Parts: sequence; structure tokens; C-alpha cells
Amino acid sequence: MPAGSMTDDPTEAVRAAWRADSARLVGALTRMTRDVELAADLAQDALVAALEQWPATGVPDNPTAWLMTTAKRRAVDHFRRADTLRRKVAQIEDSRRGEEAQVPDLDSQVDHIEDDVLRLVFLSCHPSLSPESRAALTLRLVGGLTTSEIARGFLTTEATMGQRISRAKKTLSEARAEFELPTGEERSRRLDDVMAVIYLIFNEGYTATAGEDWMRRDLADEATRLARMLAALAPGEPEVLGLQALLELQGSRMDARLDADRAPVLLEAQDRSQWDRLMIRRGLAALRQAEALAARGTPVGKYFLQASIAAQHAGAVRPEDTDWPRIAALYDVLAQAAPGPVVEVNRAVAHGRAHGPDAGLAVLDAVDAGALGGSPLVPSVRGDLLERAGLHEQAGAAFTDAAARTRNAGERAVLQRRAAANLARTADN
Repeated sequence: MPAGSMTDDPTEAVRAAWRADSARLVGALTRMTRDVELAADLAQDALVAALEQWPATGVPDNPTAWLMTTAKRRAVDHFRRADTLRRKVAQIEDSRRGEEAQVPDLDSQVDHIEDDVLRLVFLSCHPSLSPESRAALTLRLVGGLTTSEIARGFLTTEATMGQRISRAKKTLSEARAEFELPTGEERSRRLDDVMAVIYLIFNEGYTATAGEDWMRRDLADEATRLARMLAALAPGEPEVLGLQALLELQGSRMDARLDADRAPVLLEAQDRSQWDRLMIRRGLAALRQAEALAARGTPVGKYFLQASIAAQHAGAVRPEDTDWPRIAALYDVLAQAAPGPVVEVNRAVAHGRAHGPDAGLAVLDAVDAGALGGSPLVPSVRGDLLERAGLHEQAGAAFTDAAARTRNAGERAVLQRRAAANLARTADN
């Protein structure tokens, strides 16, 4: 178990060991059995055994090794019962020879184990799966979250989420998905999928699509942990470092995004002394690593550019210190590198701050609002730009439209408050 996470409470010890090392456990078991569904079941069996035995026997000196040993024994029993794959039984038996005398030190195998984790991340994001299934399976196998935790995060029932995860594992088995790391162009494509899933998880945690809570911090924190893990496993990829930097820098604001009454606080009104300085340092360090790789000619993309934008906010002690012209210029580059309606809406915000509300509205008017469906994004940004232009009646109408579109209670409250404030100013005039 990682230093500092030891506890005398057996149940808490099980949870801590599982959260810290479940990905390594499932990854190693998948390498042994070549079956991710079986590997996940074996890991769960070991988890249940720990929950049953540790309260009686005490927390072992090396909880992770205990879980691995127990899971290996379950694997041997499985293959014996099936009376097949005798060669694999022999291999697993060899790996456990002498276990009873001395529990193996898994730290000595860290490089091999970390390779397993990277393989598991790529396997969870196999192209045969839908983006939603990739996200759920990544949280389950790599993040170590329970099915109920994932279901709460994505506003669905535990039974529905359990079925989604089970179908995803079966799909991988039916597709004969390889556990080996992809290479060449396939690796690049899969790496993009992995990063997209992690970013999807973070965004759902940072601003929830629906529900009473504006944020789901457990999802955002887990995505950031996965991004750190991926950056440690692929340190030569500037986009991976850019993703980590982006999530660290944005995640650093979490404590300041809610007031004492749990109401949302927008960026320019946040108490920046509440921003997490450690996360900012981590984010800036990852961004510097990515910049060094880029300087040597390694291509960068949307995550690096978004992290560069987030770094501008992180470096501003006060809102008025923000270098909006620099941010607008970075959004112009991002719009070329990764065009899309969301980028254009954010570019409108940046141009509105840097060059005046009319400049922002000009960018926004060119956005195909239909491409965003019923999203409140376009009317909410339009309301902000109109408010800054002094057109309070139109701003109030735009905020009212946005409030009617959102499914998130916290966001709706903010939009309704801004609509009321603008309409009140119209009445005063």
C-alpha cells in the first residue's frame, strides 16, 4: 500500500488498497488469463475475501500483495475446475511457488506491473466499445470505482450501469481484444480514445450534465488521477502531458467554485486564494515538459493548447490581470487545430474579453447553434456578452433561454439569477 495510506481499520484498509492498486491487480490478472472479464471477476473475489477475512485476521503487512496472491489462487482454482488450459495453470502455479513461505514483493515488479496498467487503459478504450461504455469500463477497471459510484456519477441506476459494464467486458471477449499495447498508427488512434475518455470523465465531474449538484468531484478527481497515471506511463507524449496539465489547472479551482451555501461561483468571482497551489504547480510542470517536447519537434494538439489557456488563468493573481488577448490568440490556434462549436463559443468569450463584446458576438453569431442541440452554452454566452454591452433586456432574455435548457440545478440557479439581475436593470431604466 502507498506510504501514508495505512490504516488499522480493516474495511478502510481494503478500500484504500483497492483504490490504489486495483488497476495493477486487474492488469496483471488479465495478462495471466488473457480474459479481462475473468480477471475482473477474480479481482472482485479477492476483494470480497479481504472484506471477509481482514476484520478477523488483521490487515496484512502488504495488502496489495495479499490481494494479488488470493486472486492468483482463485485463478488456479478456476482453471482446475474447468479442466482446461493446463499450460496456463502450470504458469500460474510456477508464479505462486513459495508464496506460502513469503508473500511476493510486488514493488520489485513495478515496471512490469505499470505496463499492465497501461495495457488495461488501452483495453478499456477499445474501438469496439461506445464512448459511454469506454468511460464506464475505465472507471471500473482502471479507476477502481464501484458500479454504484459510477452509476451515481452518470445519473443512472446501479442495475443499468452494471449491465453496461458487463456488456462491455463481453464485447471485448467476443472481439478477441488483445491485451498487448497497440503500435504505430493504431497506438496513436487508441491513445486519442484513452485521452478522450479521461477528458469526458473530468468534464462530467467538473460541470455535471444534469442533477442537483453543479460538480461531481469524485469523477473529476478520478479523471485527474488517471491523467497523472497516463502521463507517468507515456512521458514522451506531449498531448498526454497536456491533458494532465489541463486537468490539474482546471481542477485546482474546485474549492472556489462553490460558495458557503453550495451555490456556483463563476471564474471571475472566485476567491483565487482558494485555488489549489499544489495542483497548479503540477499542471505547470507537466505543461513545461510538454513544451520541451514540442520544442524538439514533437507535435502538440488540443489538450496542450487548452492547458496553455488554463495556465494564463492560473498565472493571474486577480481577474483583471488575465491576459485575455493572449487567451484569444490561443483560441484562434485551437480553432484551427481542433475546430468545433464548443471551441468557437469559448473563442467568442475570449474575444469578448480581449476586444470588446461586439467582437465576441461576431464570433458567436457564426456558430451553428444547432450543432449543440439543446445545450444552454450558446444562449448563456450570448447573455454574458450582451450584458457586457449594456443590452440588459436582451441579456435577460438570453439567460432565461439558457436557464430553460439546462438540466443541472446549480447552473440553472446561476442563469436565473443573472436573468433576473439584467431584467431588473431594464426595469430601473
